[in-house]
Amino acid sequence: MRSLPVVAVSLFAVAMVLSGCDKRTSAPFEAGVCFHVVEQKDGTLKYNSVASNVPSMEQCAADLEGMRLRFLRLGSQNRELTGAYQGKFIFVQKEGIYLGDTYEGSRFMSLVRTGDGRLAVPGAIREIQ
Repeated sequence: MRSLPVVAVSLFAVAMVLSGCDKRTSAPFEAGVCFHVVEQKDGTLKYNSVASNVPSMEQCAADLEGMRLRFLRLGSQNRELTGAYQGKFIFVQKEGIYLGDTYEGSRFMSLVRTGDGRLAVPGAIREIQ
């Protein structure tokens, strides 16, 4: 019966050690610089500066959305885009804009698409009944 706590503690210790082995790619932190992020064939990330002196993450997301729309008009088939701003990743997807601390980690919704495709803060638009 005493071996159960020892096994549980051992499994917990192994899980903690293995979680430290996860690859976590952090975004660059350059104040006011909005980046477009491209994954290379070898799996590394390339950061291309889109704009500087960007005042907020929302403005960077809007710049990336404008870039995505221009790419679509030029015939690009890629409907998703990734960017970075001051240490955070910005994921522009068909459902809206998601933010993440790491490239591989969890993503959290920041802006949603309205019925006509514009971006809005979640919960800002209410359905009239």
